[in-house]
Amino acid sequence: MKQYFPKSILFLILFSSILACKTQNQTTTNNATSTFQNIGSKSISQVDSTQVLADIKYLASDELKGRRSGEKGNEVAREYIVTRFEKLGLEKFNDTYLQPFSFYKRFTKKVYDCNNIIGKITGTKHPEKYIVLTAHYDHVGEKNDKIYNGADDNASGISGILAAAAFYKKNPPKHSIIIIAFDAEELGLEGAKHFVDHSPVAIENILMNVNLDMISRNDKNEIYICGTHHYPILKEKLGDINAKSPLNVLLGHDTPDLGFNDWTNSSDHGPFHKKEIPFIYLGVEDHKDYHKPSDTFENIDPSFLYQSTNLVLEILKSFDQ
Repeated sequence: MKQYFPKSILFLILFSSILACKTQNQTTTNNATSTFQNIGSKSISQVDSTQVLADIKYLASDELKGRRSGEKGNEVAREYIVTRFEKLGLEKFNDTYLQPFSFYKRFTKKVYDCNNIIGKITGTKHPEKYIVLTAHYDHVGEKNDKIYNGADDNASGISGILAAAAFYKKNPPKHSIIIIAFDAEELGLEGAKHFVDHSPVAIENILMNVNLDMISRNDKNEIYICGTHHYPILKEKLGDINAKSPLNVLLGHDTPDLGFNDWTNSSDHGPFHKKEIPFIYLGVEDHKDYHKPSDTFENIDPSFLYQSTNLVLEILKSFDQ
């Protein structure tokens, strides 16, 4: 995880009309599941909490060795996500979920062979127009014999897109939704860059990007929606999003005066923004375990993850009108 202006007025009018973690023992898992199932009544249960928890637990397990791009653990994570896409029955582009790409990094003097994982749910009213839901599945691997499991960053985001895919397979959207698990975010947003330059659909038919990166914990019960500064019409479409979630949903981290705290290009939504595709980025501020070996399954907040995953669905519903 962690200037372009909005498109023309003509675009906004058109857009507006179109839219009109590895556990120590099983007790930890059982307790977390119980927490998931006893959340406040402000959010309607739309999410399979047991599956969300299982997804983040596996992806953040020691078995995957931190999911670094180009390494075995990343490949295992990819196989897991492909299997989940298959079980959900997501549609494929060109008879595959994989979008392979390669790039060279001078600071490592290495060529990386990577894969984005892409699925689709066809819309019922506007099948030719697309909302793209994204999260990255790579992390930073191992350093000094310590595994950087990346539970919040970003196994949490992957669990969120899988939960949204499950919901929309049962409740078909009006617009088509492309679900993408990006590779190589940690190496410079390389998966997202490749996708926007090699999209399987016409880039002008992509209405917006909703990107998830770090959605499973915050001590203040806060989560940010970034992007409405650049695309004010998105704020209008969101409406009173706080009324739809027990979380304290804040708008911000998207103005140039914030310096490093401007998240406009801090994750995979950045390449979409550079193509002038409106984006919503959902994520929390950095915490004490960010990019540390302590970003593990035990340290996520199951109730926060559950509520943020429901929030993802509320955001998508706001734009799928």
